[in-house]
Order: sequence, then C-alpha cells, then structure tokens
Amino acid sequence: MAVSPAVTTIWPFVRLKLRITRNGLRGRPARIVMFVLGAVAACMLAVLGYAAFATPGLLDSARSAGILFAFGGGLLVFGWLFLPLLFFGVDDSLDPAQFALLPLTRRTLLAGLSVAALIGLPALATLAATAGMVDTAARLGGPGAALAQVLGVLCGLVLCVTVSRAVTSAFATALRSRRARDLATILLAVVAASLGPAQLLLLGLLNRADWESVETIAAVVGWTPFGAPYTVGLDVAAGRAWAVPLKLLIVSAAVSGLLWWWSRTLERAMAGAATAGSRRGLTATRLDGRGPVAQLLFRWSPRSRFGALMARETRYWWRETRRRAALITLAVAGLFLPLSSAFGSDGGGARNLAVLVSAIAPIGLANQFGYEGSAYATNLATGISGRLEVHSRAAAHALFTVPMLLLVALVTGLLAGGRPESIPAQFGTLIATYGVGLALVLPVSVRAAYALPDPTTPFALSSGGGLGKALPALGAMFGALIGALPVILAGHLLGPVWLWVGLPIGLAYGAAAYAFGAHLAGGLLDRRMPEVLAAVTAR
Repeated sequence: MAVSPAVTTIWPFVRLKLRITRNGLRGRPARIVMFVLGAVAACMLAVLGYAAFATPGLLDSARSAGILFAFGGGLLVFGWLFLPLLFFGVDDSLDPAQFALLPLTRRTLLAGLSVAALIGLPALATLAATAGMVDTAARLGGPGAALAQVLGVLCGLVLCVTVSRAVTSAFATALRSRRARDLATILLAVVAASLGPAQLLLLGLLNRADWESVETIAAVVGWTPFGAPYTVGLDVAAGRAWAVPLKLLIVSAAVSGLLWWWSRTLERAMAGAATAGSRRGLTATRLDGRGPVAQLLFRWSPRSRFGALMARETRYWWRETRRRAALITLAVAGLFLPLSSAFGSDGGGARNLAVLVSAIAPIGLANQFGYEGSAYATNLATGISGRLEVHSRAAAHALFTVPMLLLVALVTGLLAGGRPESIPAQFGTLIATYGVGLALVLPVSVRAAYALPDPTTPFALSSGGGLGKALPALGAMFGALIGALPVILAGHLLGPVWLWVGLPIGLAYGAAAYAFGAHLAGGLLDRRMPEVLAAVTAR
C-alpha cells in the first residue's frame, strides 16, 4: 500500500517531537512527575470544559448554548494566543531556527510544525473540552447538527493552533532588537494582564445587562472567526443550515491568512537566526548602572555581599525583559482585579481578589535560576552560600512587590471597598499571604528549576511541557492561599479589633513563614547547586 507523500514529509516532525519529549523525561524523575501532573491537570480541564459545554444540551436551552458557544469559543482562541505567550510559554521543542540549514520548503516546514503542534496536551485538552459542544448540538438538533459541530470543532482547533504559532512567530521576529523586545513585552504583558480584570468587569456588567442584548452580541461574535467554528451545529439545529458553509468559509479565510503571515515571518526568523547571535551578545552586556534607579539603589544598598547581590538582582528585574513582563502583569492585575470586582460585587469580593494577587506575586521567583542559565556558574564558582543567595533574590523581588501590594491595599480600601480604615489590616493580610507564597516558591525554585530558551523571545519555554513546568508554581500559589487562611479567618472573626492588630499580625506571620521557607530553600540550594546549574543550562 503506497504512503501519501504528505504523510512521509509530516511524520518525521511528529516523531521528532515525541522523541524530544521522551528524551527530556528520560532519567529525570522530577520532570516525569511534572509531566504526569500536567497530564492530570489537562484531563481535569478537559472534563470541566466538556461539562460546561454539554450543560445547555442537558437543559434543552438553545439560547444559553448560543451565548456560551460564541463567547466560550472566542475565549478559547484568545487563550491559545495569550496563555502560551505570557504564562506557560510557547512549546519550543521544535524551534524553526534549527531547520534553517536543511533543504526544506516553507510548505513542508509549516505543515510539519502545525501537525506537531497538535501532538500535545493543550491541543488534546481543547479537543476534548469542545467535544461537549457536539453533545449539545446532538441533543438540540440531531445527527446533522452533531456532524456539523464536529467539523466546526476541528476547524476551531486548527484556528487556535495557527493563530498561536503565527502571532508567536511574528512577535519573535520583531524581538531582534533590545528596544523592540522591551516594548513588545510591556504591551503584551499589559494586554494579557488586563484579560482577567476585563472578564470580571464584563461579568459584573452582565449581571445588570439585558440578556436579549447579550444574545445579540453573541450572534455577532458567532459570525467572526472567533466564534464561527463553534456555532455551526447550533445553526443546523435552528434550521439555518445555509450559514454553515459561510461560517466555515470565514474560518478558512482566517486560517489561510494566518498561514500566509506565519510563512512570511517564519522565513525572516530563519534568515535572521544566524545574525541574531552576534547582536544578542552585544546587547546582553549593556546592563550599566547609569540610570537614576540604579544610582539610587547603589547609594542605599548595604556595602556587603548581600547588598551587591541584591543590587544585581534588582537591576535584572528592572532591565531583563522576561522579569519585567512578570512585574507588569502583576501590577496590572493588582490594580484592576479589585476595581473590576467592585462593579459586580461589594468590597468583600475586591478584598478577596487582592489576597489572590498577593498569592500570585511570588510566582515570579518560581524559576528564578532559569533566567540566568549557564551564567549561574559564576555564583557557584565564587562560593556564594545558598541562604545568602535566596535572601538576596527574595529581597530584590520584594523591593518591587511590596510597594505594589501597598498600592493594592490602598486601591481596595479607598476605591473598591470604601473603607479607608481597613487599609493597614488589609496590607497585613497581603504581606502574610506573600510571605507564605515565598516560603513555598523558594524551595520549588531549587527543586523544579528548568532551562529557558534563548532570550530573543522572552515568553518561551524550551523542550516542551510548559503546563507541567508551571504546575509547581500553581501549587505554590494555592498553597499560599491555604497557608494564609489563619490570618484571613482571624480578620473575619475579630471584626473591628482586626483593624488595629491586622497589620502587626500579618507582618509577623508573613515574616515567620518567609524565614522558614528561606532557611529550607537555602540549605537545599547548598546541597543542590551543581544540579541546579545542570537543570538551567540549555542543551
């Protein structure tokens, strides 16, 4: 039986991705555990997504299905666009630059990379979640609607993968210069951090909105590339079978345009890969201390090894693109999450979201050694103790984070909650949660360190498995919320007394938790410095 030439050209990419994933797990129990946890998390999200999309069919509600499918499909597309960029990292296991010297046509490379992108946990979880739409379409419109919805779900998955790869490739190409990387990082971080607050604001407004207007908006979204593939089954169920080819044509045109854009940016990225290295070496060393922030820092830093290490880390947080993106995301989320919640609830909801922000803040240190890569060998060679290393890095992070948390407390007390007298106690609760988060994140950063790819794109993770690598940080975030429960419950039980004792109790609780976590992480780092260097060194 003859094999199609298309299969022979695409299959090597699939085998290569599977082999890279397997080799990345071989002999590394920690990575295997993270991969398994990532698979479990993907299965849980798939089940939840399936249940959510299948619910309108169980309720026999075509109206709610139209709203949910249009907005839910649009959120899926935006999630594939922004989440790989700004949280989990792009799966860089098949770097296009590695194929620059091979005799491959653009069509072959695009087809291989596209199919390889479908062989992963995010794509499989998305496909399983959107299968709930097929269930609803079958219940509302029978086999014909279900068949149309299957076709729409598959087209939607192709759209998600294509938009993610195309935009990521274009962004990576634009990041050839240092200034362009910084500007793009800031803009993308602001946009991505605004998605959650915007969603909460939208939900708050929907509570006061006319559902007929919401249904009209959903119908309009259903005719855009974001919602068109996910509403074709509902059109068949409603007797509008003529809309199916039109919507599929809209999706096909969007995918074709994205593939064309991707092919152009991919070719430029591969052509410029060789010259980027020399420019990168020049720009990477331009971390001088002539700025006003650096001068102020060096003037007030302790004249000791701790002060020197803290000053270095602070400069990196201020200048390094990926770290700056994390700070900007935290700042935007910290300001707008409480404000957006105020539109849909009382001040209690805003205060709860402020606590969530303080639990998210330590995640920036979850892979603190990965930012340096092989340069971490300098610290190993100079004999810096683990506890000194941990304390200096945490202090540099706190210089940016603690003022942000103070600003969050001010915004929550003055604007969202309307209770200025609660600001000190609220700040104490935030510090307690932040301290518990540090106590959990710092040991995680030593045990679960991993290498980051070349900094020409600040949002990429190497060797795949982005979801598995993010799980320890997510676990630390939820652990911070659980660990801060005594302080949170004390705030609810003590009533007015908490307004007076909340700040000192929160500061003491957070400091004690941080001291314990830093002591544990420092001792662990003293024993594992060579392993950490090996883990963060790119291969």
